[in-house]
Amino acid sequence: MTKHTETAGQYPVIPLRTEVQLPGHVGPLEIGREASVRAIEAATRDDNLIVIIPQKNPAVRDPGQRDLHEVGVRAEIVQVVKHSPGRFTCVMRFLERVHIDALVATEPFLVASVSSLAATSSSTAEQLIATTAKVRDYLLAVVTDAQAKEAKEPAAGQKSEGKEPPRGELTRAQVQAIVDPDKLVDAAAPYLELERDDLTALLVETDTMKRLERIIPSLERQATVLRLKADIGAELEGESSRTHRERVLRDRMRQIQEELGEQDDNAEIDELRKKIEDSKMSDEVRAVAKKQLSRMSQMASSSPEYNIARTYVENLLEIPWNVFTDDRLDVGAARAILDAEHSGLEKVKRRILEFLAVRKLAPNKHGPILLFVGPPGVGKTSLGRSIASSLGRKYVRISLGGVRDEAEVRGHRRTYIGALPGRIVAGLKKAGSMNPVFVLDEIDKLAADMRGDPAAAMLEVLDPEQNKDFVDHYVEVPVDLSKVMFICTANQTETISQPLLDRMEMVELSGYTTVEKLAIAKNHLVPKQLGEHGITREQLELDDDAVADVIHSYTREAGVRNLEREIAAVCRGAAVKVAEGSEKIHIQKPQLEELLGPPRYVSDTAERSPEVGVITGLAWTPVGGDIMFIETRIYPGKGEVRLTGQMGDVMKESAQAAVTWTRANSARLGVDTDKIAASDLHIHLPQGAIKKDGPSAGVALAVAVVSVFTKRPIRNDVAITGEIDLRGNALPVGGIKEKVLAAHRAGIKIVFLPARNEKDTIDIPDEVKNAIELRFMTKIDDALSVALGEAPTTPEPEPAIPPPTAPSRGSVGERLPS
Repeated sequence: MTKHTETAGQYPVIPLRTEVQLPGHVGPLEIGREASVRAIEAATRDDNLIVIIPQKNPAVRDPGQRDLHEVGVRAEIVQVVKHSPGRFTCVMRFLERVHIDALVATEPFLVASVSSLAATSSSTAEQLIATTAKVRDYLLAVVTDAQAKEAKEPAAGQKSEGKEPPRGELTRAQVQAIVDPDKLVDAAAPYLELERDDLTALLVETDTMKRLERIIPSLERQATVLRLKADIGAELEGESSRTHRERVLRDRMRQIQEELGEQDDNAEIDELRKKIEDSKMSDEVRAVAKKQLSRMSQMASSSPEYNIARTYVENLLEIPWNVFTDDRLDVGAARAILDAEHSGLEKVKRRILEFLAVRKLAPNKHGPILLFVGPPGVGKTSLGRSIASSLGRKYVRISLGGVRDEAEVRGHRRTYIGALPGRIVAGLKKAGSMNPVFVLDEIDKLAADMRGDPAAAMLEVLDPEQNKDFVDHYVEVPVDLSKVMFICTANQTETISQPLLDRMEMVELSGYTTVEKLAIAKNHLVPKQLGEHGITREQLELDDDAVADVIHSYTREAGVRNLEREIAAVCRGAAVKVAEGSEKIHIQKPQLEELLGPPRYVSDTAERSPEVGVITGLAWTPVGGDIMFIETRIYPGKGEVRLTGQMGDVMKESAQAAVTWTRANSARLGVDTDKIAASDLHIHLPQGAIKKDGPSAGVALAVAVVSVFTKRPIRNDVAITGEIDLRGNALPVGGIKEKVLAAHRAGIKIVFLPARNEKDTIDIPDEVKNAIELRFMTKIDDALSVALGEAPTTPEPEPAIPPPTAPSRGSVGERLPS
């Protein structure tokens, strides 16, 4: 490398990716590239001089001459700090601009041949002098402000007098001493917020006048801002009120922006205003939103009130005001969708098709508010999704189970931190339309506490006459819910308040029959589980007999959730075999025990033979119907009656009525009255941990009492439900469909029902009616003649005096909570 005492010569080169350095100051450079490190080492071994050249493209890793600008800066290395092998921080004094004549070497580092950069000027000497003076004046203002800041914040424990300006900053005297216009430009550049391209242009420009003109706009802008800041500071010095101080600051900020010709800082407010104008919200809502924007324009953007107002306006904009999806009013297509996605449930499907037909003829009619009541797993929630699909509407599901705060429904007032709209408005935002299908799941499990009663808040939501103007506490403007189709689901109605229940059209979903379960398994559950377990139909074949055995022997439920779990267990067992290399698996009934274990349920009648004093009753529960055994035994005593098995008060009264009727008719029934008087009677209902109540076991209790005193066995394939009075009449009860389906699942052949319940059997599927013989009774004798094998020999005499008043019937059926 050549020695040099002037600018011209050959120097090691450091290419800069992102930075651009100008002469006239001292500053650090981070050195990391291997070639740059070698260049620094070579320069320090020579005369500490090096050339800094910015790259044209920062992405180039190993630049050549075409990748570097033609002008660079000759610099002197003042200090080298080594952080790690191959990584330095170099403090350099940037001396002057030089012209890059050529790269004379690229290995082991770049070496450039440089020469002095000749300055030119496209203006007259007078113009150059005037422009230089203008730049100097602006720079003096900027330097003065910088010195004032340093004076206010001196370093701790140090005196500012007699010290050099920190970080290489200039003093007023140094600025006054600069005569060369190019050096004045280089001195002013560090005080300006210039982009890389602007700095590069200043570096490579050789025309002095053009260099001055490039920095004048930035200097003028900064000097103007400093002058206005000084005016604001003078005005604020005498002000003690913080409110007045903030107002003055905002006014001055607007003045600065206007004087500088900048765009208003309220771009966010303008954007919100444009969205409000473009939205389909009503005039009332638009006026509320604009009022909030007006408040925002008077606030500082950092204030909490500003953020609350902005969040409120954004929530208003997210509500799909007057946005509706077009209903698919093709009744045939809707029927096909419902049939494809759900087996059975004809009553519900018929109601949906009725709604479609009415909607087609009367488009402005309010949407229905339906309540699907039924045991778990019968498809209440999934039916709501199918309804949305058949109508072509958006689907929204809200789970209300355990909700105990009214604000969950109506929203929180905006005075609270973190307030949000309620679930109803949030559901509309999620749907993106004002006419979705809303499924309010588990509405019977709403709870109330000191924060309010959410069921009371639902009264307005589910009232077709009121929900057109539903007001959320957060939104505080009317929201039209009249076009929403609300579908509520519940397992029981007893826990739903009467006013809320009165607003909904109840549709009962009973349990599925075996035929319906088999169809659901074949068409829905098996394909779903095959897909979830990565098995194809070609790899696994599941016989209908095997599925039917899973239904009978491994599940005992009204719905199909446990059935799906058992099918999933079969698929898991098959997946193991497929993973081990089996190509085709055929699951038949004998193989189920290997996959699922021994059968969990056996027909209750198959396990029993006719017994004295043991009868099968029928019960209704929130999760479907069930059978219930009633056991009676007598033993020597004093004619007392003992009742066990967690019986409720109503059921105890039914047992007392059965015993009284038996004693009153003992002669006609062939019962020894002395035996009754000398015997204690024990009536027991198994599953003692479960509470049981209701009047519908009355007839069954009477038959069991007659059986135990006459020693006649009761048929094990007969089940009985019905309330009794002291005259021996069979009175109607509720839950008929669920009870008959439970009897069918248990293998019962004959079911006795009160004659006045015959109308309730219309909804029982035909396959169940064909498998079970339904008999209707008006008197207990009608059941005795079949259950005990023979009828009484003499008819029941009419009482000579009015009988005692029958016990209250209470609820329509037993409740056996799980």
